[in-house]
Formats: sequence, structure tokens, C-alpha cells
Amino acid sequence: MPAYRQLHLGAFMRPVSIHTAWWRYPGASTDANFNFAHLKRFAQTLERGKFDAFFMADHLAVLNMPVAALKRSGTVTSFDPMVLLPALAAVTERIGLIATGSTTFDAPYNLARKFASLDALSNGRAGWNIVTTSNPDAALNFGMDEHMDHAMRYRRAREFYEVVTGLWDSFADNAFSRDVESGIFFDPAKLHTLNHDGEFFKVRGPLNVARPVQGWPVIVQAGASGDGRQLAAETAEVVFAAGGPIGVAQEFYADVKARTRAAGRNPSHLKILPGALVIVGESMAEANAKKQLLDSLVHPDSGMAALSIALGTDASGFDLNAPLPPTPDTNDSKSARERVLDIAARNNFTVGQLAQYLGGYGGLQFVGTPASIADEMQAWLEGDACDGFNIMFPTLPAGLDEFVDMVVPELQGRGLFRKEYEGTTLREHLGLPRPPNRFFAA
Repeated sequence: MPAYRQLHLGAFMRPVSIHTAWWRYPGASTDANFNFAHLKRFAQTLERGKFDAFFMADHLAVLNMPVAALKRSGTVTSFDPMVLLPALAAVTERIGLIATGSTTFDAPYNLARKFASLDALSNGRAGWNIVTTSNPDAALNFGMDEHMDHAMRYRRAREFYEVVTGLWDSFADNAFSRDVESGIFFDPAKLHTLNHDGEFFKVRGPLNVARPVQGWPVIVQAGASGDGRQLAAETAEVVFAAGGPIGVAQEFYADVKARTRAAGRNPSHLKILPGALVIVGESMAEANAKKQLLDSLVHPDSGMAALSIALGTDASGFDLNAPLPPTPDTNDSKSARERVLDIAARNNFTVGQLAQYLGGYGGLQFVGTPASIADEMQAWLEGDACDGFNIMFPTLPAGLDEFVDMVVPELQGRGLFRKEYEGTTLREHLGLPRPPNRFFAA
């Protein structure tokens, strides 16, 4: 029998795997993050597995870590998502295509135009992951000497969202008559000029792209700080949440849903999808052996770099055998720092143990058989800890193939996941309404 509600599944591609050692695992496609043939295969496999979306992270600077660790990173380079995703749109038919777009270093008009174009090219499958870019090195690539203050980044993001969505509403849905006999291509009365003049942006408009197929591309957000949660409650339709203990996830879920309701929105129109690294085996022993092998391939240099990035503080001088010392608050990601401090306290880790834990992937992990993984996912869904998951694969292509071929059928058999796509757009996959045009009645 169908479950009370079904899981939504995104694939978090960075653009391949988030685990530091994914590319060292036997059989891995080591160049996959910069090889279109591989990425095409991955997207098509995800579509065969009926995933809601291919979710591509992006970075506007080389990762800010010591060279000793950077040289071991399999994601030191990757495609620009707004070049890759249109190419993937051409070789897929249903899967959603979500890309990160920075509100800190992009311009609203440029970003609105790109995502409206992607939505048209994909026939309504685009999503925009709103980020405020925490990496301070990115500022140095955009004419700044110092990174923008955390609170200012979020104020800018809120205004950026208003400008972009306003630009997407430049044309009424029925603005283009294309009347050959009269010679009228569009109705000027159905064109709105934004004339935005705010704290951060002055944008005249209108956008020179027709209104997106979905009205607006799906809005995705990933911040977990107080500012991030509030931005999500006011603007997001999907939240990429940090994984952790189910109790922490339930608190996050309840808080963001309550904030959404307080913002005058329907909480069911915001889907919360924690990230989860999934390692599957035909037996628990096999799954644990895969995890042990994968984690053994993480070099200590990578672990200390991951710790430094998460804390926003150089941890290279910390005593590996001592508890984590007090660390100052920084202008980097607040939620990442708080998550690491919680992990250290909860597990009573030394610095060395914490670095090893973070070196591969320190978030939510499901390791087991298809049945045990489905059990855990079902418990999260029915326990109001999530609306689904952004799945991260331990290595490519094997980890992806195993999930699609082993876990997806188990979820489908329980009525927890679709067997076929019921719609064609990302909004339809997620059960989200098409937003009305704020300037033109339907």
C-alpha cells in the first residue's frame, strides 16, 4: 500500500561526490567531475531511478585549504553549472536540474536571465540554489579585499531574490501573441518594467527572456543559521539541510516549517531534504567493508583541512591528541562551525579524531543493505525529520548504480517512492504550485 507520503530524492553532485576519497576508490571514474561523458551517464542513470533532481554545487574560488590538502581534492576544478546543466538538459527528459547561483558575487539581472533560459531549454526543469558564498577567498576574485559581513550577505540575498523573481515576472504568460497577420509579436500592455531601487541593487528591467515555463524556477536554499532558516522560510521551496542525528533534524524541520507558516506560506510548499551519504551492500558486512575501505583512503592532510574550513580557523597547530580548543566566531559559514562543535562535543572527539571524521564526510550516512537503508529513510520521513533526501554517492559510478539498482526498488516496493514520473516539470515532481505573476492576473 502507498505510504502516507512519499520521499523526494535529489542527487547532490559536487559535481560528483562529496567524499574526499571518492576518486581513489577502486573502479572510480577519476576524471568524472570534468568529463561530460561520465556526467551525462550519471544524469541518465538518475533519471532511470526517477530522481527528482540533479543538484550541482558550485564554487567561485579554489577551495580555501592548504596546498597539502588541496592537491588531494578531486573537486579542485569543475564545470560552470550554468554551462553543464543546459548540456544535460539536452540528453535527459524529466529529471530536474538545480544549480547554485551566488547572491553575493553575481548580478540579479544576469542570474535571472540564465535560470529563465535554463528553464525554457529544459521545458521546466530548472531550480536555483540560493547561496551567500561563505568562502572568503571568493571575494578576492571579484574585486574585493575583504569578504562581505555575514548579516549583510543575507540582507543582500533577500533583496537579490526580490529582484530576480520580479524580473522573472516581467512578461505575462500570454504576452506573446506572435500574430503574423497583424505583425504584432507581443502585447506591450503585458510587459512590466521593474524599476527596482534598493539598498544593494538598482535594476530597471524588464528581463529580455519570456516568463519561465514553471513561472519561476524552483527556489532552493541551504543555510542552517538563524539568518539562513529565516531566508528559507520566506523564500525557499526546497531546503538542502545538513544531516545529523534524527532528533536534531526533527528540531530543524519543525523550526523551519513553523517559520514558513509564520511567514504566511503553506509549509507543505517547502520540502526539507537533508544530505545523506549512502553506502549500500548486499549484506551489512559488505556495506561496512566498503565504508572502511573508502575512509581508509582519506589522507590526514585532508582531514585537517576539512576541520579548518568548517571552523573558519586554521587548525594546523592544534594538538591532535587534545580536545578541540575554544575557537573564535568568524565571518565564514555559521552553521558549518556550529555543526562541527556539536559533533566534537557529542562524541568527545580529540582534534585528530574530529579531523579524521570530517576528512571523508562528516554528515549523515546510511550504511547497510537496501532494506536497512529503506528502514532508516522511512523512519526519518514518518518521524517528521525530512521530506526526502539529497543523496550523495560514496564513489562514481558504482555508488550511484548500486543505489538506483538496489535501494530505489526497495523504496518503490514499500510505496515510499515513485515508480514513474507523473509530471514533466521539477515543480510537478515536488508537488509545488506554479507561482502567480505578481504583476499580471492569470
